[in-house]
Amino acid sequence: MAEEMRLMKGNEAIAEAAIRAGCTAYFGYPITPQNELTAYMAKHMLDHQRTFIQAESEVSAINMVYGAAAAGARTMTSSSSPGVSLKQEGISYCCGADLPCVIVNVARSGPGLGGISPGQADYFQSTRGGGHGDYFHLVLAPKSVQEAADLTHEAFDLADQWRMPVMILADGLIGQMMEGVVLPENRELSSLPKKAWAAGGQADTHRPINHVSSINLVPAELEASVIERFKRYDRIKAQEVRYEEVNVDKAELILVGYGTSARVSLGALEMAKKLGIEVGLFRPISLWPFPEKRVAELAAMGKKFLAVEMSMGQMVEDVKLAANGKADVHFYGRCGGMIPTEEEVLAEIRRLLKK
Repeated sequence: MAEEMRLMKGNEAIAEAAIRAGCTAYFGYPITPQNELTAYMAKHMLDHQRTFIQAESEVSAINMVYGAAAAGARTMTSSSSPGVSLKQEGISYCCGADLPCVIVNVARSGPGLGGISPGQADYFQSTRGGGHGDYFHLVLAPKSVQEAADLTHEAFDLADQWRMPVMILADGLIGQMMEGVVLPENRELSSLPKKAWAAGGQADTHRPINHVSSINLVPAELEASVIERFKRYDRIKAQEVRYEEVNVDKAELILVGYGTSARVSLGALEMAKKLGIEVGLFRPISLWPFPEKRVAELAAMGKKFLAVEMSMGQMVEDVKLAANGKADVHFYGRCGGMIPTEEEVLAEIRRLLKK
């Protein structure tokens, strides 16, 4: 029987999707604007007789994730911008030990403690490996409550497939808004993949107790492992790039935005259309890997770009790198928790096109 649509907050939909994906262990610490996610997990993980721990800090939470992932659990943590900063050392450890897990960042404005309003200034941190060392991890950016649920559900499979953390980067508005959502399928724990590499705790595999660690004090061996990991990154770039396009073929100017900024940009596109102005929208869904090949193709067609962000400009750098000087790349952004309006973006469209 098909699932009925429910009205849910984004934070709650992410939490329920994680449970349905087979998350067996959640470790978190409260921070606005993602508190509903932690509260939902506190109640419903226990309903399913799974592990929920409110850690004493964000640092503790990510290290609990490391331990659970090393033991073979499907595990997750969530936070918001300052809290994710505190988790970065542990995220680097997870990447260095090739541990699958899901990390949700319901991003707020910064820097520092900043404010509790939505922001997108965590892009660099999320897509460049925000901790120490050479590493990346998958980053997926939903634009709606439905997509937040779907991408979270899929993130657990991607984490297991590629043996790495997957981050859901959802700005605070996505976490707080309420929309209709059809929740993804409920996965049986018995159907989840076995992990022969894990440290222990899965008696049915009859495997030796493995040593799972990110440390290697032999430089040549550490270099070889990092190089091998980057070969995996190349395969991810070939297979996991995701994006959405609207009207890019007809448009002279293409708006580029993710999350809430993409929703605003779509509204500005519709307003421009009513004025007889053809504008396109390119929405990266995978922020890492970034859809650089497709942006390069559009740039080669002579398209102009306008990156719309809730920051002082971060994703725009990836658009420029992909365009490689073959197209004009412009930027419009708001920061400090301010959200660009459709009217503001339309005004920038008209200014650039002189219409």
